[in-house]
Amino acid sequence: MCDKFPFINRYIDIDSGNQLKLSMAISICFAILLLMSRISYAYECNYTSIISFGNSLADTGNIKKLVAIHHSEPPHFLFPPYGETFFHKPTGRCSNGRLIIDFIAEGLGLPLIPPYVGDKSNLKKKEVRQGVNYAVAGATALSSSFHEARGVSNPTTNASLQVQLKWFKQSICPTSSGTLTAHNDCSLPDSVYTNFSPVDCQHLLQHSLILMGEIGGNDYNHELRAGKPINEVKSFVPLVIKTIIAAVNEVIKLGAKTIIVPGNFPIGCSSSYLAMYNNSDTKMYDNKTGCIIWLNKFAEYHNQLLQRELEKIRKLNYHHVNIIYADYYNAAMQLYRSPKEFGFLNGALKACCGAGGPYNFNKTVECGTASSTTCADPDTYVSWDGVHLTEAAYRLIYRSLFKGSYTMPRFNSLCRS
Repeated sequence: MCDKFPFINRYIDIDSGNQLKLSMAISICFAILLLMSRISYAYECNYTSIISFGNSLADTGNIKKLVAIHHSEPPHFLFPPYGETFFHKPTGRCSNGRLIIDFIAEGLGLPLIPPYVGDKSNLKKKEVRQGVNYAVAGATALSSSFHEARGVSNPTTNASLQVQLKWFKQSICPTSSGTLTAHNDCSLPDSVYTNFSPVDCQHLLQHSLILMGEIGGNDYNHELRAGKPINEVKSFVPLVIKTIIAAVNEVIKLGAKTIIVPGNFPIGCSSSYLAMYNNSDTKMYDNKTGCIIWLNKFAEYHNQLLQRELEKIRKLNYHHVNIIYADYYNAAMQLYRSPKEFGFLNGALKACCGAGGPYNFNKTVECGTASSTTCADPDTYVSWDGVHLTEAAYRLIYRSLFKGSYTMPRFNSLCRS
């Protein structure tokens, strides 16, 4: 057994009867083999698929398909110049090109993850085994009914995290309770299913990377844009976190082994909020970044609560589940602190696509509408449309997360890059 380690032979002298040396050699041999097995376990994360939940930060086309199915008015991000950089056409992604989820897929050697909502009534098992994306642009963690009771409507979709989980369970992880009913405009003309057995579901989840979000940001965005005060919005952050944690526990129960849970972005740096709260009071802004301080503190509050609850799950599932927090906030803050160092020569706060003003954002003239204009080189901007980021920004954030130090624990300590 120890022939693999010839340097140990010097400790072995059976003829001399030195049992102590023999014992030491065997102990060292076993220790090295144990270490090697642990290293092998840590680095051989052969994920065969990605299963994604979330909002416009991860939607790869569900909203586009839902609009077509329900003959709804297409939102502005289903028109050019969206998708122009990589896909050369709008795909339903809220950027000029790829999103973080696309770079994750490419980094793992997987095809880009298709949207769940499609034109076919049945998903093929072979396609599903490489991943499914349930994220929908505009989605919230809490149900639409929660926000409607507060007088706030979701202008884009009712596909909350709960609805996405129902889609997931009816398509991949069926339960004995039978067909699950989707809500409102999220219902599909036909049930979409794969005929997966519970064993199929468990096997798929065990070998999948689960991306749980980002989700929750729109619960705050819709409320703030409706004029709700920040203290009122802050009051239901614990409920948003509870909903996300419940979803994480749900997929663990079904067999998931690796779940990535992103935090919120620094929303105080968003062009849309900078335009919305534009103020001459310099004390409201961070001196170095120009971002709105109180909004970023709010995002940090959400992230702190999320991390605290994720740590509780780790303690309960430490030995068999990887719970990874993706620090979207600080990965993005690098770009806002030093945009030119990362190649964003036109800065981080002004949108590439918009309709003028100090941040090139006007909520009445959105990117993709006839009166909006688009910059010549999106790669030199962090902000794409005032709400979402450019492909170049998402690429750098992906690298910081999955090849750098902005995941906890570090993703690149689990898998080879």
